[in-house]
Amino acid sequence: MDNTRIERDSMGELAVPLAALYGAQTQRAVLNFPISDQRMPPAFIRALLLIKLAAARANAALGQITPAQGDAIAAACEQLLAGEFMQHFPVDVFQTGSGTSSNMNANEVVATLAGRILGEPVSANDHVNCGQSSNDTIPSAIHVSAALGLAGELLPALRYLAHVIRDKAKEVHHHVKTGRTHLMDAMPVRMSQVLNGWAQQIDANIEHLRALQPALQSLAQGGTAVGTGINAHPHFASRFCAEISRLGGLSFTPGTDYFALMGSQDVAVALSGQLKTTAVSLMKIANDLRWMNSGPLAGLGEIELEALQPGSSIMPGKVNPVIPEATCMVAAQVIGNDTTITVAGQSGNFELNVMLPLIAHRLLDSLQLLASVSRLLADRAIATFKVHDTRLQEALARNPILVTALNPIIGYAKAAEIAKQAYREGRPIIDVAAEHTSLGRAELEQLLDPEKLTAGGL
Repeated sequence: MDNTRIERDSMGELAVPLAALYGAQTQRAVLNFPISDQRMPPAFIRALLLIKLAAARANAALGQITPAQGDAIAAACEQLLAGEFMQHFPVDVFQTGSGTSSNMNANEVVATLAGRILGEPVSANDHVNCGQSSNDTIPSAIHVSAALGLAGELLPALRYLAHVIRDKAKEVHHHVKTGRTHLMDAMPVRMSQVLNGWAQQIDANIEHLRALQPALQSLAQGGTAVGTGINAHPHFASRFCAEISRLGGLSFTPGTDYFALMGSQDVAVALSGQLKTTAVSLMKIANDLRWMNSGPLAGLGEIELEALQPGSSIMPGKVNPVIPEATCMVAAQVIGNDTTITVAGQSGNFELNVMLPLIAHRLLDSLQLLASVSRLLADRAIATFKVHDTRLQEALARNPILVTALNPIIGYAKAAEIAKQAYREGRPIIDVAAEHTSLGRAELEQLLDPEKLTAGGL
């Protein structure tokens, strides 16, 4: 009992840890949801504190709370944001579907600190939560945290990845390799063409993500309980968005329809879908690297990835493509997160979605994972791999598919016969073609030059 104090809420009294900044409603949530031991992400809590700060300034300016209360609440939020704040937010992800527990957790913590600053009680509900409801605050926190993560972390990371890929493409432009379709030998390609294809995938993902930013920066704040704006000042939403835009460094706007932003999570679902597409692109790139690096003797052995750690506890000298493997695991997690968010997004029942904490948790997880692994893939796999040109040339010299270049001259059927004989006898295609066509050796060398074939055309 010496380590607790008694707090009160509308349901009665409850013992709360003595040192805790939160109150009874947070403690009830801690007791009610001992489920996963996973807390809401720091990025989400940071967004929630920014919302409380912006709301306090807007409400003080509109005369809904006193200037002193507004200053104290703002100072409390700034104090939390400047330090380690997660110990004050113990509520499990798997909680009430509206996120009310997390909203009240923030309200109680901020109220405690604001009261100390002001020297008189500050109410978690009447002052910190003034003009707000969990039902518009939590959807807004999802949008704010995701928008900040997208603009500040993921998009810069993807731009960096695309830049590194293109730089590497210039470096390896002179290397020509066997192209592959269905994992089978195909016509030759430049190594730079392969990499520029990767870069274009990343560029496309960047553009699609950027297209979602305006919707993501449109907020439900101001809709309060059910979307009607009950108990909020008529100008609260616009003043709030002006404040949080200044705090967050992005342009946030009031939603055009609060009912849509509170009753659904379509924007979060759309963002998650694009994050899944980005994950699919990264997995493609990572798997290409793994295949090209395979061997080094019994595989393709076209490139050598940077050696980062021993690859086996029993086989000395073995080195594995650990960064591409980690990238593929991130991609798998993001794809799984999207399935979770899709199901959660369907849980908009009338005026409120009731899986908001889960959506926030999985969406921010995807953003953070993709941002981190994109830079890692750029720096520790793509920028540093070496090309084994000898292996590339050996494979090109033995590739009967080069006979495709002769189709316009000798016809597909004749070319197929030459290719099959070259495969069967393990001979260079130029030797077999010289025996079975009227084309001279010099002309065949020109027609079958792998470097020229990468340019296409006749």
